[in-house]
Amino acid sequence: MIEEGSKSSKSMVEKRQLFMEMRAQNFDVIRLSTYRTACKLRFVQKRCNLHLVDVWNMIEAFRDNGLSTLDHNAEINVSRLETILSSIFYQLNKRLPTTHQINVEQSIGLLLNFIVATYDSEGHGKLTVFAMKAMLATMCGGKILDKLRYIFSQISDSNGVMVYAKFDQFLREVLKLPTAVFEGPSFGYTEHSVRTCFPQQKKILLNTFLDVLMADPPPQYLVWLPLMHRLANVENVFHPVECSYCRSESMMGFRYRCQQCHGYQLCQSCFWRGHASGPHSNQHQMKEHSSWKSPAKKLSHAISKSLGCMPMGEPPQPVFPEAAERPQDLAHTTTLESPSRLDEEHRLIARYAARLAAEASNSTQCPPTDLSFNFDANKQQRQLIAELENKNREILQEIQRLRLEHEQASQPTPEKAQQNPTLLAELRLLRHRKDELERRMSALQESRRELMVQLEGLMRLLKDEEQKQASQTGSSPHSSPSHSASCTMPMPIRSTSAGSTPTHTPQDCLAGVGDDVLDAFSQGVPRNLRNDLLVAADSITNTMSSLVKELHSVDDGLEDEEENLRNGREKVSSLKHSGKRQSTPSF
Repeated sequence: MIEEGSKSSKSMVEKRQLFMEMRAQNFDVIRLSTYRTACKLRFVQKRCNLHLVDVWNMIEAFRDNGLSTLDHNAEINVSRLETILSSIFYQLNKRLPTTHQINVEQSIGLLLNFIVATYDSEGHGKLTVFAMKAMLATMCGGKILDKLRYIFSQISDSNGVMVYAKFDQFLREVLKLPTAVFEGPSFGYTEHSVRTCFPQQKKILLNTFLDVLMADPPPQYLVWLPLMHRLANVENVFHPVECSYCRSESMMGFRYRCQQCHGYQLCQSCFWRGHASGPHSNQHQMKEHSSWKSPAKKLSHAISKSLGCMPMGEPPQPVFPEAAERPQDLAHTTTLESPSRLDEEHRLIARYAARLAAEASNSTQCPPTDLSFNFDANKQQRQLIAELENKNREILQEIQRLRLEHEQASQPTPEKAQQNPTLLAELRLLRHRKDELERRMSALQESRRELMVQLEGLMRLLKDEEQKQASQTGSSPHSSPSHSASCTMPMPIRSTSAGSTPTHTPQDCLAGVGDDVLDAFSQGVPRNLRNDLLVAADSITNTMSSLVKELHSVDDGLEDEEENLRNGREKVSSLKHSGKRQSTPSF
């Protein structure tokens, strides 16, 4: 009796282990239920090592265990569920390198207890095939687009049209996941869940299904699903920005920027917990960023977009054919570096040898005239087997050599560690110089804008001058063009300071303008001034383009440390000289 009691208590501890570890992460301090649910399910996914199993590997496991032929409402017991999970994780360990093997037994136990607690809370010891497929396909690794395509294949008919009853069943099963992590009040199933996702009663095909579930924002009941995938994508994203609340000099994960407070940015930890400082409030609208772009890249992106060099109107996801998709045939899919491939070769060799032995036994019953022919054939077959075995040994040796090289390459060397301080110092110096170049770029951009405004004024003056000359020519043919030009060009381009008197001569009007414009107004009769102004504008545009290219080269140099250490100083010097030559005089 004492032994049975100890076993039952140990089983209860194992069932509660995952939930106890999840509570220790203190996810409940996150104020938004969507982020809270996504973080909890992401923790379960990683703790059970489901993030290492791709959705296509999961589909292959369903097929290997005979689940593809079973009805969705068929029930399986816990022992068979454990067998299915064992095949999934043991196949995963075969695909992983030896340095990244997982604890299969622990992963099976944690995931089995989570599934039973989620889908068999009443303790019947059984769950449906569809519930297990929906849970594993949702919680495994891979792209959300591939997962939704597989789910649609399970809830649609032979014509590729979604069946509302099956989608309702899918929502029932998948919404048990938030309930299992104690978020049922926010994302629990209701009778109106289906109509909330698809309010209009119409024929739902694959592309419509994907557009609705991957929209921004997605349906309220499934808003945690794409967020869980975004969390997985930004876990290792680095933002070199200081948090405005905790003053951390860098951020990992998401970055949030206020749309009302200029320059106010929060890390994901401070935003999730509702921290705010200064004039910022939690009621302000925040924009979520999952990547970092340097100011140079932002400027080049804006210029390329303004010049029409970027494609517009790309679809958010690919468009798939509306016809019903056939089930994926994964019977012949293999992994080149997987040990299962070597086992398959051994089995083929053994099968071939057994067939040769059977043919040899049958050849003893042949007439004496065929003995020499059979002997020659068997000799050739034995030679072929020997060649195959030698080839197999070479493959094994090559795989072992590649594994050793991979392990040696993954180990850090002392030389690299000693060079890190020098490299970091050089990178800081290059970043400082890059900031100076970006400030010069901003100043040149402002000068270019002012110049373009003044060129616009010159164009208007030119147009007015041409119209006035045409009218004066028609009224008094003996009037002087130079006198007319001097009378219509007195308007100064730049406003003078307070207390000064603006002059009304053409030369003072054009003070500070480039040589092209001065040359255009130097003669008494304007000579094709419109072309001269266009040449000046083109020169300015070419100057900006060359400066953007040089900024690109500096930014690319920061990403390649070795190239920056060799060529960084020469690039900065060349940019300074080119900036002096290409700068436009102030107006």
